[in-house]
Amino acid sequence: MSGSVNEPGAPQRQLPYAVRFEWGLDGARAVVPGADLAVVVDVLSFTTCVSVAVDRGAMVFPYPLRDAAASGFALRHDALLAGPRDSEGLSLSPSSLRHARVLDRVVLPSPNGSTISHQLGSSARQVVAVSLRNAAATAEWAHATLPAEAVIAVIAAGEKWPNGALRPAVEDQLGAGAFIAGLQAAGRRNLSPESEIAAAAFNSAEPRLAAVLRGCSSGRELIDAGFAEDVRIAAELDGSSSVALLKDGAFQGMAFPE
Repeated sequence: MSGSVNEPGAPQRQLPYAVRFEWGLDGARAVVPGADLAVVVDVLSFTTCVSVAVDRGAMVFPYPLRDAAASGFALRHDALLAGPRDSEGLSLSPSSLRHARVLDRVVLPSPNGSTISHQLGSSARQVVAVSLRNAAATAEWAHATLPAEAVIAVIAAGEKWPNGALRPAVEDQLGAGAFIAGLQAAGRRNLSPESEIAAAAFNSAEPRLAAVLRGCSSGRELIDAGFAEDVRIAAELDGSSSVALLKDGAFQGMAFPE
């Protein structure tokens, strides 16, 4: 990945911690280099869409924007290009993917989780998409397959303000925290303070998780726009045992344990 003008130093890279947590594409640029696994979290809704799709045996190709280049990208990969959330057919709506009559290969653009995943696909050693639905399964898989000293970088996608600035989104902190809490439960140590705080936030919210998702800014925005089912699907904690691994440019599901 290309670096920013001011390259992050050891503190910003969260060295020497083995489990790291940061926000957005710039955060990924800081903490992913050298990591054994990059974990992308975009609960409302990219990584929840990925989880729903791979549960159905589909492949999801991340891509930054839905533009002419995306159409060509989809054509080259023999995949359908998903539309905006309020369009007919496949879209950045978990409900549209769950209820699609046929779901095989889909390009799913988004400015946050999909953009980060697309960027990491050419640089990170391994990339997984994590939502609340598959956080525990993915943590179990990571702990079982990676050595004890492996570095795991967790990226909460967040949202964008109209001026393009990052808006940290509570749902992504909770999704990241659910994954990190799973690593802790499995015995992983050497967590950065940022990671510990994300896990603590999830542990605090878990008893009322669905209500938190409905009440947070992103959840309320979706509900007000008529997408309450998407929020309900996103709140399906541990509803999936499929690990969504980025392979050959597409997220593909693998059950764990196999």
